[in-house]
Amino acid sequence: MDALEYQVGFANYFATEALPGALPPHNSPQRCPYGLYAEQLSGTAFTAPRAANRHSWLYRIRPAAQHSAFEPAPQGLLSNTFVCTPSPNRLRWDPPPIPTAPTDFLEGLMSMGGNGDPATQTGAAIHLYAANRSMRERVLYDADGELLIVPQLGGLLLVTELGRLRIEPQEIAVIPRGVVFRVELLDREARGYVCENFGAPFRLPDLGPIGSNGLACERDFATPTAWYEERDAPHQLIAKFLGHLWRASLDHSPFDVVAWRGNHAPYKYDLRRFNTLGSVSYDHPDPSIYLVLQSITETPGTDAVDFVVFPPRWRAMDHTFRPPWFHRNVASEFMGLIHGVYDAKAEGFLPGGASVHNCMAGHGPDAATFEAALHADTSQPDRLDDTLAIMFETRLVIRPTQAALDSPLRQRDYEDCWQGLVRHFEPRTC
Repeated sequence: MDALEYQVGFANYFATEALPGALPPHNSPQRCPYGLYAEQLSGTAFTAPRAANRHSWLYRIRPAAQHSAFEPAPQGLLSNTFVCTPSPNRLRWDPPPIPTAPTDFLEGLMSMGGNGDPATQTGAAIHLYAANRSMRERVLYDADGELLIVPQLGGLLLVTELGRLRIEPQEIAVIPRGVVFRVELLDREARGYVCENFGAPFRLPDLGPIGSNGLACERDFATPTAWYEERDAPHQLIAKFLGHLWRASLDHSPFDVVAWRGNHAPYKYDLRRFNTLGSVSYDHPDPSIYLVLQSITETPGTDAVDFVVFPPRWRAMDHTFRPPWFHRNVASEFMGLIHGVYDAKAEGFLPGGASVHNCMAGHGPDAATFEAALHADTSQPDRLDDTLAIMFETRLVIRPTQAALDSPLRQRDYEDCWQGLVRHFEPRTC
């Protein structure tokens, strides 16, 4: 079976086997086919409502419990320790350079900021990665949250317990909480973004008055088929637990799941399939029309994390300022750029770079973008082609890490991009 042929769908109940008959007729029989072990992986409470319940049954050669005791591991620049008293200043960073020393995905992670606490399963952390080699006999699982991986440069092969996913820039993947995986590079260099979601698992948003079609479609999400390797070789198992890395040793590959069934599983999505909506008359819709995935909270309509994409699209609204308008939000925004340019910034916001605009911090187009849009002909639609930006939006303030604030990548003159805005007020005209 080709391990890169995916099952299609989102948050459904899947069943897949790498050997015929490996899936038993019952979840936990006394004896599993092929002498496999049955193991349940639960991503939500056992008693979560059926529509929200996430769990999978794994049928594997050895149970995941078979490893040594954990001990502290080097942390690198990965951190869930955020600045206690952040400023309201707007922040922006250049893209991280590709390392010159051998660096894999885990070693290349740099935490930028976040909020909440994995101990209470609230909030999120946001990281950048830059790598130049694959993870081999080293694997990782995150007990603190699920990982939304957004490549900006270079393709990745995500080898997980439940199968393999290949993703490239303009695609995303989600690794659920607790799933063991390693990251192999498909190109010589890799760089991108990671949102670590401590709260409720990501889901597709309801469409409300949009109707049954629009935004991201369920059929475009892909989950891997079962794939396994039976290999006795030393492996290092890294666990992220309450904001810290721990390591244990294995004498075998943990990718020995021969069959699985359930819905707590990795998945991928191609952002180029997003069905963008917009105004075709006048005025500017809110950016919620670009929502791909959401992590909901107990407050209806207020999410812990929203994952938003700004893809190529037509703009057709008449007598309207077409770029993102000036705004101040109760929510806080972390933005990244996959390729091209972002229509609210003429310069300085680079592919692989990032920005943070926290709660009620005024932001919007820079001076050059504003002047160009002010004099644009809006009687004709225009096409944005060379662009793909993303945003992680949260209901809580994004507290930067000290490493992010001190980084030489930080643009300490970011405030200057708005200083060129000129006074247009003329009280004698209407």
